[in-house]
Amino acid sequence: MVKAIWNGEVIAESDDTILVEGNHYFPRGAVDDRYLTDSDIYSICPWKGQASYFSLQVNGRRNADAAWYYPDPKKRALSIKDRVAFWRGVIIEE
Repeated sequence: MVKAIWNGEVIAESDDTILVEGNHYFPRGAVDDRYLTDSDIYSICPWKGQASYFSLQVNGRRNADAAWYYPDPKKRALSIKDRVAFWRGVIIEE
């Protein structure tokens, strides 16, 4: 079981993550929506496509743009469609 934890709360938990470039991508359904807020930024990866972001809001603290996902990934990255990865201080426990 892999968990994503930030500010004392489990944000995501699954035994079905996909590891890409050192990042665990969690199924979207394994991420707790209570902690997510949409972000208006995006980034581009040459082989995965355009990433969108979520900020985290947990126990009164905000972690801007701490989660990302590929809503419409390129062909080589289709395995991570509808999956979410974390950074910016989010602890990943395996």
